[in-house]
Amino acid sequence: MTFVSGQVTVRTPASSANLGPGFDALGLALSMYDDVTAEVIPEGLEIQVEGEGSGGVPLDDGHLVVRAMRAAFDLLGERPAGLRLSCVNAIPHGRGLGSSAAAIVGGILLARALVDAGDTRLDGLAAYQLAADLEGHPDNVAAAMFGGLTIAWNEGAAAEVQRLHTEVDVTVFVPPGAVSTEKARGLLPESVPHRDAALNAGRAALLIAALTSAPERLISATEDRIHQSYRSTAMPDSYKLLQQLRVEGVPTIISGAGPTVLSFARGVADRAPAGWSAHELSVDQIGAHVC
Repeated sequence: MTFVSGQVTVRTPASSANLGPGFDALGLALSMYDDVTAEVIPEGLEIQVEGEGSGGVPLDDGHLVVRAMRAAFDLLGERPAGLRLSCVNAIPHGRGLGSSAAAIVGGILLARALVDAGDTRLDGLAAYQLAADLEGHPDNVAAAMFGGLTIAWNEGAAAEVQRLHTEVDVTVFVPPGAVSTEKARGLLPESVPHRDAALNAGRAALLIAALTSAPERLISATEDRIHQSYRSTAMPDSYKLLQQLRVEGVPTIISGAGPTVLSFARGVADRAPAGWSAHELSVDQIGAHVC
């Protein structure tokens, strides 16, 4: 196996999972990006990080992009003796915008691009399967890899995905503090009332219609009863903002495991609480790709 010479850059979008009622299934790629650049060097490991995560992520074998790259190299058949990696990150860490999925997907596509004819050795579905295995669930990695609106699920051990086209305005409200996905998942009950599960199933189906053809249904379609309220104690300010905006008729959800709040609307950025940042975004239609 031979490696290409020179640098390769991969751009990967942020993603929002769940989208309210579509727990662990729906994902949406957003126009906020991490750019990762790598090249094969004779030996060693060199890592540079700018932007989000700078000063906080490991600069060694524990870096998530490096771990994903090496997992992909192993599937491809050989690891290079040395790597130089540069990350320019815009996706906030620990905020429910898919930063770990972006790192994993970016790393896998980087490794594939650094191998001569790598895309024939590791095709799109195989790369997606590896990303889902590394992430532990497929919802964020599906959106990050394929772009647009995605429905992700597991068929036995196989990660599956259905991509849909949507164009919708989005505003994300990012708080200054992070909440770990593990902590957020730990607040969920082992079971929920049948009526709540039934409501969510109907709302998730309606949400697909709302995002693809009936945006006037978004306020009803984004109602959730199986995860957001249970997590409110870990992110009370986020839940308060969610409720305020929904009362005003703005379709709003907690992005992923939180604490970022996402509204399907523009012109509401001024509602960001003090110390928060607001970003008006669009849907990324391309997904992760070599630049």
